[in-house]
Amino acid sequence: MTTTSNRDADLPADVGLADPPPKFARRTWLQSAWRELLRAPPTAWCGLIVIVIYVLAALFAPLITPYPETEIVGGAYEMWGEQFILGTDQLGRDMLSRLIYGARNTIGIAFVTTLLAFLLGGALGIFASVLRGWVDQVLGRFIDVLMAIPQLIFALMLLSIVGASVVNLILIIAVLDSTRVFRLSRAVAMNVAVMDYVEAARLQGEKLGWIMSREILPNILPPLVAEFGLRFCFVFLTVSALSFLGVGIQPPTADWGSMVRENATLITYGDITPLLPAGAIALLTVAVNFVVDWFLQKTSALSNEP
Repeated sequence: MTTTSNRDADLPADVGLADPPPKFARRTWLQSAWRELLRAPPTAWCGLIVIVIYVLAALFAPLITPYPETEIVGGAYEMWGEQFILGTDQLGRDMLSRLIYGARNTIGIAFVTTLLAFLLGGALGIFASVLRGWVDQVLGRFIDVLMAIPQLIFALMLLSIVGASVVNLILIIAVLDSTRVFRLSRAVAMNVAVMDYVEAARLQGEKLGWIMSREILPNILPPLVAEFGLRFCFVFLTVSALSFLGVGIQPPTADWGSMVRENATLITYGDITPLLPAGAIALLTVAVNFVVDWFLQKTSALSNEP
């Protein structure tokens, strides 16, 4: 005859239905993400592969480049060959090495700038949507003034005044680009700020930071993540354009925009070397847009999957 202990008899009926441990939940999330990747269209896969290649090239540039970034290793404008796969530039530096180092500098600066723009613009946008009133009006009118000025011309003027350095470049473009992020984050946060659970959090006495970070931000992440990809492309192109004009990333640092300008003379002689950094810029922009389009389809009503 078997007996049941009092401790077992007092256990609730749903004891086996407890929440899974964090490791199991993490594994389930990874499996779900992998299944979504397997169902991704070919364009999204192409974009992801290109982005991964660019990131690996940027991270491991010192290990995979045949020559240092700024070292003069040959004559000016040497042709493509075994020693210099993509030839040399106007000073005799290896083009392949500078092209790879350019990925690290251009992509790294564009990513940091975009991240700073989202931290600034996103925080102000959510802040304005929660407080509303005169705070929303003052921030909105100030943003309108900044958006009324053409971004590239304004950046050129500011960089000419304060000097062309990496820090100034990042700060100026981040502030100017944060205006677009402010508009989007404020628009999507306005729809969430009036929800019942946000009002309940206010009545419970939760602080402003808690409401912004725990109640509103998680519910507006999909459009912000998609906008991050698009903003990165715009910032990436802006940095390259400013470098091409001579006020962006300064020599001898390798940058794709300045590399196009420095080797533009070769186009006259039918040499496509200046088109290589331009092609690298275009390829990354298209790849990011492929991934953003797929992400938007998965996180919006455009997806027809059950």
